[in-house]
Amino acid sequence: MLATLKEILPEAYRKRRAVGAFNVANYEAALGVIRAAEREKLPAIIQIFQRLFLSEKGSDLAGTLLRMAHRCSQPIVVHLDHGGSAEIVRAALAAGCSSVMFDGSMLEFEKNAELTKYAADCAHALGASCEGEIGHVAMGDENAITTVEDAVRFHSATGVDALAVSIGTVHGFYKSKPKIDAARCAEIAAALPSVPLVLHGGTGTPPEDLRAVIENGVSKVNIATEFMDTFLKSTRRELEALGDNFLPIDKFMDPVVDDCAAHAARLMRFFAGK
Repeated sequence: MLATLKEILPEAYRKRRAVGAFNVANYEAALGVIRAAEREKLPAIIQIFQRLFLSEKGSDLAGTLLRMAHRCSQPIVVHLDHGGSAEIVRAALAAGCSSVMFDGSMLEFEKNAELTKYAADCAHALGASCEGEIGHVAMGDENAITTVEDAVRFHSATGVDALAVSIGTVHGFYKSKPKIDAARCAEIAAALPSVPLVLHGGTGTPPEDLRAVIENGVSKVNIATEFMDTFLKSTRRELEALGDNFLPIDKFMDPVVDDCAAHAARLMRFFAGK
């Protein structure tokens, strides 16, 4: 069933659990997430990176994901990840996404708040949900830790349904062992009771750090790099095994879907405390 962040994250927050958010760029990876959600009887978030909405890929993929979400017995959010402009947010909403993120984390506070509020208002008018980010989560480099004051001011100014904060994670694979500030996460959660927090950069984050932040308000964990890496490595393995032989593509992709489903299911269980 199609859902929004507002429909699934508050319960996860109350139970000190998190929902896995997996970036996909094709049907087979998405099918892995759907099968994992069915198998584990848990909700899931399937994310489309904003770049895909710069061409027809985003809308076409969104249409596929919406059909898959509607036939799934578990709540599935179809979410725009890191929307970089108002135009991309509107395109994702027009394509039927049930949730969007506007990422203005590299902008000045006031401009970030202004544009994020616009995105939230657009989403809410259509019954969708909106995520915002305060404190930039970098790509493989150190980033500034979100302050409690900024988090409170930003949420008050935007009314987002979920708030992404920077507490030491990075996007992509880590270059060195991360220093996750679970204490800051707890402080933000205490200052914003009932506001689900989002952890970007879940790839490679040590399990003990993930558990600590989930117990302190993080209700959505983004997994992009490692999930797509699983897809690529599985595809490479199957290609090497196939050699010069022929196999219909749908059959060729079956083991890849299985690998993606197993990866997603393992993370879903962990995030849910199972």
